[in-house]
Amino acid sequence: MLQTRLLDIAVREFGAKGIDGASTRGIAAAAGTAMSSITYHYGGKEGLYLAAADHIAAQMAREMDGSLDVQHEFASNDPIAARKHIHHLLSTLADKMAADATGDWSLFIMREQLAPSKAFDRIYAGVMGQMLEMLANLVCIASGSRDPRAARIMTLTLFGQVMILRGSRAACLKLLDRDAIEPDDLTDIKARLRVNTDAMIDRLTADERGTQ
Repeated sequence: MLQTRLLDIAVREFGAKGIDGASTRGIAAAAGTAMSSITYHYGGKEGLYLAAADHIAAQMAREMDGSLDVQHEFASNDPIAARKHIHHLLSTLADKMAADATGDWSLFIMREQLAPSKAFDRIYAGVMGQMLEMLANLVCIASGSRDPRAARIMTLTLFGQVMILRGSRAACLKLLDRDAIEPDDLTDIKARLRVNTDAMIDRLTADERGTQ
């Protein structure tokens, strides 16, 4: 579909060059459409940029499809089930961050992380924000913590362990002495994620019991 191709190219160009460096004329030409198509559908470069952000949010939702369905854990308030889903969520995210397919929109997101605009608000309003809120809630259930701020701080550290696979890809490959993250590497990384996650949840549980 032409609009999907146009948005895919826009994400790639904006991610690589930023909104100021990317050319809407070049984006239109690469997509095989006229410049007037961008003006008609999106109003111009800023409109296309926001549409690219919405496109990324939709892609992220498809990539994480099913991973955010944890109604049972919230309804039952089950610490074991909550911990299990935290592991599943982080493992799924690690798979996505290690995959080359996420490269184009990851560059776009990293630019927005450094200099947030309305585009970041649109991305965060989608699966990114939902996932972080869910992780924080699951941490509370898994640890028995009644301190939402402590759970959110832990969520940042859990999330950061996975995001390094994309945000610091070059450093990861240098340290592992690899040209690409191999399946065995990813298996070991996810095993370490589980160990780290359990240790942090156990520590928060102990802290909670110590305050009672």
